[in-house]
Amino acid sequence: MKKITFAPRHHQLTNINTWTADSQWLVFDVRPSGASFTGETIERVNVETGECEVIYHAGHGAHVGVVTVHPTDDKYVFIHGPENPDANWQYDFHHRRGVTVQNAQVENLDAMDITTPYTPGALRGGSHVHVFSPNGQFVSFTYNDHVLHERDAKLDLRNVGVAAPFGPVTPRGNHPREYAGAFWSVLVSRTTPTPLPGSDEINRAYEEGWMGNDRVAFIGDTLSNSGEKVPELFIVDLPKDEQGWKRAGSEPLEGTADKMPAPPAGVVQRRLTFTHQNRFPGLVNVPRHWVRSHPQAKEIAFLMRDDNGVVQLWLIAPEGGEPRQLTHNASDIQSAFNWHPSGDALGFVLENRIALADSLTGKVTFLTSDHGNPPSGDAIVFSPNGQLIAWMEETAGFRQLWVTETGK
Repeated sequence: MKKITFAPRHHQLTNINTWTADSQWLVFDVRPSGASFTGETIERVNVETGECEVIYHAGHGAHVGVVTVHPTDDKYVFIHGPENPDANWQYDFHHRRGVTVQNAQVENLDAMDITTPYTPGALRGGSHVHVFSPNGQFVSFTYNDHVLHERDAKLDLRNVGVAAPFGPVTPRGNHPREYAGAFWSVLVSRTTPTPLPGSDEINRAYEEGWMGNDRVAFIGDTLSNSGEKVPELFIVDLPKDEQGWKRAGSEPLEGTADKMPAPPAGVVQRRLTFTHQNRFPGLVNVPRHWVRSHPQAKEIAFLMRDDNGVVQLWLIAPEGGEPRQLTHNASDIQSAFNWHPSGDALGFVLENRIALADSLTGKVTFLTSDHGNPPSGDAIVFSPNGQLIAWMEETAGFRQLWVTETGK
């Protein structure tokens, strides 16, 4: 185990794509804690030398965080809070945007238009956890809607969206908080405030992951017949070309005064898991995790309890079918996870140690021991070359970044 940051402050990794393509640098933000969004810089540290660099410094009272890296280019995307926040407009789920930085060029990823008539390709609220597709062309995110939040907070449902490289999008600017964006942004999930119990309807879509470059999987909250929340796994197929991204279905892409923005025509969410009858129904929300695709998009991995109530890794084909229980551990998996770039293993925290599970047999190998504190469950991330795995661990009261060799 090697500690690579030492400054007396927190260092926060995002849950995926935290390494530069050359496997030399880890990117992070400096939030005091995962929930307190008050960091002003996006930074990176060289895992060999310990050298730190500031990638971006926010100004005008704005805060930034949750940075991820493009798979091949020296390009970064992260959450940016509002500049010059005031009593009516400060950082919130529905008041944030994606920003990219490349060669010192800074661009808004998504546009925002909160005054009618709304603008197709623009959002009406905040985007969050921006992740490039494997080919680097698209960016997934989760979303909350300002317009509906103002109308009734119960209508502001978490959704999943994708930014496609078919912008720019420039709203008319009828409100001082509106802004243009370089990408064309749409929602790809569909939610309803009142799902029918026992149906495939959901009131929340979240913790998404790319499945290749043309599909996105995510967790959606269904209701059981008795009205209990049951998180299930869903997938959407994305449009094939620019025209498809810009073609509205039966409802407008940009939404209405009383309806969420709608997915493009032909984007239909499909439910993959049906666990309402399980002894422990649903994917788990603790530990928080994001569904993750095999590098060749052959299987989707997620966390669910087995019949003994233990949180295990499960795999399912993107076409659906019966999920396969991969791990058979005696105790819960304690963290989010990721696939090794080879597809041969998945990495996570188990028994307060960094562990790998063979993706065929589920056999677990421990990579670390004797931690000063348990590793954080927020992020366990492999380097692109597969040789290192990174995590966060508290040392002397601060979250520091650590790596260890994978043996692969």
